[in-house]
Amino acid sequence: MIRKMFLLKAVVTVLLLLMPGVVTADQPEARRIMEKVEAVDDGDNRTADMLMILTDKKGAKRKKYFKTFSKEYGEDSKQLMIIDRPANIRNSGFLTFDYDNPDQDDDQWLYLPSLGRPKRIATGDKDGSFMGSDLNYSDMASRELEDYDYRILKEMTLKDEKVWLIESLPRSEKVIDETGYRKLILAVRQDIYLVSRIKAWPAKGNYVKITDFSNLEEVDGILVHKDVRVIKKAGKSITHKTQLLLSDIKFNQDLSDDFFTLRRLEKGL
Repeated sequence: MIRKMFLLKAVVTVLLLLMPGVVTADQPEARRIMEKVEAVDDGDNRTADMLMILTDKKGAKRKKYFKTFSKEYGEDSKQLMIIDRPANIRNSGFLTFDYDNPDQDDDQWLYLPSLGRPKRIATGDKDGSFMGSDLNYSDMASRELEDYDYRILKEMTLKDEKVWLIESLPRSEKVIDETGYRKLILAVRQDIYLVSRIKAWPAKGNYVKITDFSNLEEVDGILVHKDVRVIKKAGKSITHKTQLLLSDIKFNQDLSDDFFTLRRLEKGL
């Protein structure tokens, strides 16, 4: 859940990686922390309700209610999200196949009833907005540790918890193109190795995105953030907000493989 350099800098980084004996920006200690973050148990066969609240710069709000389903297949995973309401966009959905193999692109499809068939999200389009929110399609899949260099910037207290601030830089222009981000700074809690904040610099546009994870709750032995807030800032001004509120979370549900198919995506709720 989990779940993103300018061209010259990317080229220099690749050249450094190819030169023997040259130390890159990657820090072993930072990488060990990120490996522990990745190893945290996020549960399996999960179902949940999700409310998405979109707020524009004038304060106007729109709400979308989702039913969400996810299942792990070894190191791979699949996720299905379908809109329950409002009625005019009911049964719009999103299906993701998230592969652990760094050489295999994740598969994603968007279904809109008005189109009548699923549309595959091309690799070059994964920096686009997910369902009109401040999240990208690439945010809906996990990131590969091998795609990034990690560096500890400092230790600090955030929300009364001790955290490491870890800089995450893509190792190639390809990763930037696929995710839409040229740099991330992650706040990782030192006690439980969960990310509590992400500050992201998109490759396109003069703004930053800040994602805060809160309302941590243990469900069936799994720690889950039930409140996720994303703000988009241009300078000091907030231009848009997205809030995700999770409820009725259940793990170890009976979800068949047939549930995570294009046919099921088209069927809706």
